Amino acid sequence: MARGTLRAEPEDFVVEEDLGFGPSGAGQHVLLKVRKRNANTQWVVRELAKICGCHPRDIGYAGLKDRRAIAIQWLTVPQSRLTLDVWRTVREPDFEVLEADAHSRKLPRGALAGNRFMVRIRNVEVEDVALAARIAEISRRGVPNYFGPQRFGRDGANLARIADGLRALRPQERGFVLSAARSLVFNAILAERARDGSWERLEVGDIANLDGRGSIFPVETLDQTLSERCEQLDLHPTGPMWGKGAPPTRLRVSELEARLAAEFPQPCALTAEAGMEQERRALRLAVRELTWEREAAAIVIRFRLMRGSFATMVLHEIVESEALADEDNDA
Repeated sequence: MARGTLRAEPEDFVVEEDLGFGPSGAGQHVLLKVRKRNANTQWVVRELAKICGCHPRDIGYAGLKDRRAIAIQWLTVPQSRLTLDVWRTVREPDFEVLEADAHSRKLPRGALAGNRFMVRIRNVEVEDVALAARIAEISRRGVPNYFGPQRFGRDGANLARIADGLRALRPQERGFVLSAARSLVFNAILAERARDGSWERLEVGDIANLDGRGSIFPVETLDQTLSERCEQLDLHPTGPMWGKGAPPTRLRVSELEARLAAEFPQPCALTAEAGMEQERRALRLAVRELTWEREAAAIVIRFRLMRGSFATMVLHEIVESEALADEDNDA
């Protein structure tokens, strides 16, 4: 495991959204490509709303992005008196508009294919041979797809609200607290499967996920083809995003999920009370296009992740650093 310093400067952590689609070219919205530095997404949203003359809730964005970083992300604003050419000239101390095009609809949360990362680790203590071997292993096997600590709020604030119950939560709080409740149960089940080694292999009774997609299917029998596809990171076992009822898994997997969920009665009850359905999330995260290079006093790591995953979890497998808990990215 390497040791080093992360986020010494915002330029040491660069994240860029990959929407997976382009602007429609017409419509009642403007799709903006924005570069921000040392600023959180919601602050940028408020600033754009002031420029546009609209309410912040009319601004669309796919996900929150890191504050102490360089983040390039897409947002939509309603059509206004500002022309596309004017939008393209917007330059503020902490953000700038790189592109502006007409678009047909407000950008919803989660509407992106993935994120690309460039991370610089300074004062690093690791031999090249050891680092190269670790990078190769992660490329081949992926990493456990845990939710990062930021999902649980600063100092676990979202977890602390679970016991209050649904009625005590303000509307703007509910999504964060429900998400934390589901993430807590998922992480516990993933931790158990990481301990027994089944986080990266399918077994009968599992619900499999097709990499990079929402497609899932039950594993009724396990043949060589399924095993090979799992080894190639094309398929992954999944864990539950808790909701009402029981997960659709069977046999040992079902027993494991039920046993661990029983240890979290309040989070499970909260999601059921909210009417949330049982959903699935891959237990394993494939790390694509993972490369590294050495600079004079640092190493630079580049990789691509699918939406909804956390760069923190990749970096945890490579470097020890106190800054790992600071990431805000949730898409």
